[in-house]
Amino acid sequence: ISLGAYRAVLLSDRGFGGSDTWSTSYLLAKAIEKIGYVDVVICGKQAIDGDTAQVGPGIAGHLDWIQATYVMSVEGVDSNCITVKRMHEDGYDICELSLPAVITVVKDINTPRVPTLRGRLASDKIEIPIWKPDDIGTEQGKIGLDGSPTRVVKTAPPPPRNTVTKKIDGTPKNCARELVKELRVRNVL
Repeated sequence: ISLGAYRAVLLSDRGFGGSDTWSTSYLLAKAIEKIGYVDVVICGKQAIDGDTAQVGPGIAGHLDWIQATYVMSVEGVDSNCITVKRMHEDGYDICELSLPAVITVVKDINTPRVPTLRGRLASDKIEIPIWKPDDIGTEQGKIGLDGSPTRVVKTAPPPPRNTVTKKIDGTPKNCARELVKELRVRNVL
């Protein structure tokens, strides 16, 4: 809120626990439906936990809205559409989407502005409502672990990295000299 949003809602309930991307996108879609006057939903490209890039498209699917993924910039918005630049492996496309729409954006789309002191102080006074399943009209069998079709059968940690470390002792000047020498041996410098 200190960055410029005027309203926020928190979806929080033990019943949401264990939700996979399908169930998460369903919950978010139900919250968006409750808000009711949304033109554009902006999602990150992917989360760091599952790294699947499915929640944004899932929201669009649940709402039956048009979507664009990997958006690198918003070129324009009017009352009927949003124009975006969407990246892909061969370059980019310019897409015009009718509203309402869902877009997923890449990390470098924007550098957030630094919140002002006034914004920070004002954000501390704003109460953020907490919505539970009944508040957004969810169906019990579609949320949490029970509502998630994904089942993890097996997990395995990544193989350990073969890293070599070397401790350099001595004065700062000698440590710096040894470090530069070691970096040159490894063709880093």
